[in-house]
Amino acid sequence: MPPMNTSTPPITPTQRKVVLAACFGTFLEWYDFLTFASLAVYFSVLFFPPDNPTAALLASLATFGVGMLVRPLGAAVFGSLGDKYGRRPVFIATIFLMGVTTFAVGLLPTYEQVGLLAPALLLLLRLLQGFAVGGEIGGAAVYLTEHAPANRRGFYTSVLQLMGPLGIMASTLQVVLLQYWLTPAEFGEWGWRVPFLLSIVLLLISLKSRLNMIESPVFVEMQNSETLSKAPLRECLKDRRTLGRMALLFFCISAGGSLLFFSSQVYTSVFLKSVVKIDAQLASTLVMLTTIALFPLTVFCGWLSDRVGRRPVLLAGLLLGALAILPVFHGLLHFGNPALADFNRNVEVRLAGEGCHYNPFVKARNDCERNQEWLTKQGVVYVLQEQGGATAQVAVQGQPPVAGFDIAALKQTLQAAGWPDKAETQHTNIPALVALLLILVVALALITGPQTAVLAELFPARTRYTAAALPHNLSAGWIGGMSPFMVTLIGTHMGDVSLGIWYPAGLLCLAFVVGLLFLPETRNTPLEH
Repeated sequence: MPPMNTSTPPITPTQRKVVLAACFGTFLEWYDFLTFASLAVYFSVLFFPPDNPTAALLASLATFGVGMLVRPLGAAVFGSLGDKYGRRPVFIATIFLMGVTTFAVGLLPTYEQVGLLAPALLLLLRLLQGFAVGGEIGGAAVYLTEHAPANRRGFYTSVLQLMGPLGIMASTLQVVLLQYWLTPAEFGEWGWRVPFLLSIVLLLISLKSRLNMIESPVFVEMQNSETLSKAPLRECLKDRRTLGRMALLFFCISAGGSLLFFSSQVYTSVFLKSVVKIDAQLASTLVMLTTIALFPLTVFCGWLSDRVGRRPVLLAGLLLGALAILPVFHGLLHFGNPALADFNRNVEVRLAGEGCHYNPFVKARNDCERNQEWLTKQGVVYVLQEQGGATAQVAVQGQPPVAGFDIAALKQTLQAAGWPDKAETQHTNIPALVALLLILVVALALITGPQTAVLAELFPARTRYTAAALPHNLSAGWIGGMSPFMVTLIGTHMGDVSLGIWYPAGLLCLAFVVGLLFLPETRNTPLEH
């Protein structure tokens, strides 16, 4: 590794212009994409059949995840175009596609109005959103890094990683304010549409800034020397070194960053609302407040990676995330709804019956499955006992058993044993919740601070856009984007929502081990070749 240049030349006006144009466009992409996540709980009611609330929530989260799954296709298509024809035209196309589809979500009819056509249209727009994001994320990192001062890449490019949190904070703030100003009926009828419709204003501003962008100097140099790749994707897959680093990006850096992003910025909100059962407005506010801390932390970690290297900062974030994620979510339940945590810890609930094979994708078929669905929705942990030929029965420790499926009797029996149907605000430890959320935010900042620079530094210039964008979007879509859905699905199937957190915890452990064994130091890597 060449010695580090200790001089720090000032950032030029052109570089500032590049940062603003790239970051504002990425902010709009994330604002559009994550507004859906902020409203996932409400979309389960608006766009899906209301007779199975748990299945509706899972379908809503799955629709969010589908947008993530299509991101690799957008990365492959737009990445190849970016390596062949330039970064600038690709960024203009992706921002236009994202803005138009997001605006269209605000015009969609609901399930009550048009039936199954509503989720079908929502799914189509979500797919187009994911396609556009696939071309943006990764490519923006390459473009910005290729403009950055060589010895300040971590600091200079770290601001791009703030656009995701800024996007979700802006969308969450709108939801909080709308819920404050509107009645629940007004919000459900038309208020949820406002964040999507307002995105048209942001689209016009972003289009103007991107039309004024200049092309990457690295791309211009390759263009002038006629060294551009004619088939970037094929070239990436044939080069063993590039392919190996794409695998490293997939399993380690992008996987860890996306898992922590969706755990700390997306699923925590869902978890606090639907599992811990604290007030929806309070949950959104807590997540938004801790997101604010991510801004200075990310910039600091980017700066730190310029001083001590990318590798130690990235590994520290992966290790902290792997060790902390399970205790953090257990703590959110303990401090957010201590009565429910005590109930699940001290009161044994047993469900016995025949055919207890609850599937969240179909309507419950018998009393045992209906009990499974209802108990899981209430955050109650239970032990399942399969008994052939027996009538379904719920036995709560110290209480008479409840035969069949009787919601009124179940509520009365559970409440008599100490079960709360919602979190009591006076017993919610808000400072503890903030502290727990901040732990995940610190782990996330340690990864995202140097991540933008690393995405570009890992790969050669002629295939850099494709090589960085494809594995990054594959990982973010298949691992990170599906994590809220997988956590919810595993928790529902196992009868204990906390068990779903083992999914991101296990993958973060894998990412740390892969990084420890194979992650190279990329600081000060020349970008021109």
